[in-house]
Amino acid sequence: MDSPEGWRWIWLAGIALFGVAELVTPVAFLFLPIAIGAAAGTVAAFLGVDVAVEVIVFLVVTGVSYAILWPIGRRITTKPGAHHRSGVNRWIGREAIVIEPIPAGPGATGTVRLERETWRAETTDGEHVAAGATVLVKRVAGTRLIVLPLDPPEPPLDRLGAP
Repeated sequence: MDSPEGWRWIWLAGIALFGVAELVTPVAFLFLPIAIGAAAGTVAAFLGVDVAVEVIVFLVVTGVSYAILWPIGRRITTKPGAHHRSGVNRWIGREAIVIEPIPAGPGATGTVRLERETWRAETTDGEHVAAGATVLVKRVAGTRLIVLPLDPPEPPLDRLGAP
């Protein structure tokens, strides 16, 4: 198999095989760079160069094709919701510290500090959260954060001030 004539057919078969594999694979541009490299190997074989040079041409062109096409393929196949959060949605899943207590009751708001910003906040279930407690941001509703308390609630005090 040291003749360029035999390798012409091998490279052509590679183009067909990897071209069809690209068409039936759900991952964009997984096999296309190999088919492009095989096409470059075919051109080298038709020019009559040595088989070692054909293989080097194949490897270099395949590598360059992957470097160019793989990032494009990843962007194409990424689901719409899989991107990084931006804007106010970046706060979802972060922890905040309660600055002013959040009173009990639906829609009652207090104040929390999230990194360097101060936000109005209410709890997911309307429970009281004391100042200094840690909360988890569950969602953003307009200009308010909807939070879930992470610290256990304080025990109620009896009339003498003991727990």
